[in-house]
Formats: sequence, structure tokens, C-alpha cells
Amino acid sequence: MPEITQALIAAADLVASGDSKLLAIIVLSLRVSLGAVFIAALIGLPLGAALAVGRFAGQLPLTVVLNAFMGLPPVVVGLFVYLLLSRAGPLGPLGLLFTPAAMVIAQVVLITPIIAALSRQIVADAWHDYAEQLKSLGAGLTQSIRTLLWDTRFSLVTVLLAGLGRALAEVGAVMIVGGNIDGVTRVMTTTIALETSKGDLPLALALGFILIGLVLALNTGAFLIRQTAQRRHG
Repeated sequence: MPEITQALIAAADLVASGDSKLLAIIVLSLRVSLGAVFIAALIGLPLGAALAVGRFAGQLPLTVVLNAFMGLPPVVVGLFVYLLLSRAGPLGPLGLLFTPAAMVIAQVVLITPIIAALSRQIVADAWHDYAEQLKSLGAGLTQSIRTLLWDTRFSLVTVLLAGLGRALAEVGAVMIVGGNIDGVTRVMTTTIALETSKGDLPLALALGFILIGLVLALNTGAFLIRQTAQRRHG
């Protein structure tokens, strides 16, 4: 018990003192995850809206596959991206394996289906309410998608926050494609896994505190945004 207490005190000291190694890991984690969410949003939001509004062959199977991909096993995604980026893979010449860029790619593959599937449901609900009005105004597919994405922007922000939380918590895929290299690709989750296995509990606990704090902040932000959206539409 005294060892656990000492580890907790040491972890609190690391957080309070702004340890440089701790800060570097946090900054890299945020850079990778925010970059992944940005790219996934550029892909997932229009895709989800198109599936909600459009009518085309293969729409239902694509929606089913998209929903299924929300539960993609991270280690399988990591393996797939590893094969793509490895020296013998099609993207091997780019030299991206074991870099932050590879970690961004893996996270994009993981969270794009989440963002697309959740945004599809939100836009579909809005389309049900505004379809006749938009059609009467002569709005085409592209204009309807833009209008609905803007109208549901508060709800969609909560989707992006959910994607960010998923990205920050990811460990399996980023460890495979990033290599967990100290000072290069070591993020919060992979560091926690490594330091715990080494018995270095203070750093692992400090990062755990930070990660929990970020997740709580994201959920609080999502709740406040939902409340704002309800008041605006109420």
C-alpha cells in the first residue's frame, strides 16, 4: 500500500510541475488525435449526410457496412495499415511507417465510420423534418446536404467530440504502426501500457489522470453543446 501511495504522490508531482517528458507525450497525443479527427470529419460528415439524403443503388448495404465498421478491432486496423505502409506494401516508398503520420492514418480508419454513421442518423432525422421544405425551395442534393449539416452543427460537434475521445483512447492500432518510439511516436495510451509493464507507475498514473481529465472534459463539452442545441430548437 505505501508503494501505491508513493506512486500517486509522484504522479501528482509530475502533473503539477509540468514535467517536460509528460507534456511532450500529451502534445503529441493531441496532435495525432486532432489531426485524425479533422481528416475523418472531412470524409465522414459528407459521407454520412449523403447516405441520409441521397437515393442510389447500394445505399442500404453501404449503410450496413458503415455501421458494422464502427466496431472495427483496433489491432486489425493496425495490422492493415502496417501492411499498407510496410516496405513491401503499396505505400512503403512514402516511408510513413513508425511515424506520427502512420498513427493518424490508423486513427482515421478507426473513427471515420463512427463519425459517418452517427452523422448519418442525425442528418436523416433532420431530413425527415425538412425534406418537403427543401424540395419546395428547389434545393438539390448538394445544397440540401450543406443546409442540413449546418442546421445540425451542434449535434455534429458532439459526434466529433466522440470521435476525438475514441482516438485519444486508442492503443492497439497506434502501437502497431507507430512502434511506440520514445520521443517520436509515444503517445499517452502506449506510454501507459509500456510504463505499467516496466513497473514505472508514477508516469503511467500521471498520464492516466490527464487522459481521464480529457475524456471528462470532452463529455462535459458534448453535454453543454447538446443543451445549447436543445435550447435553440426549443
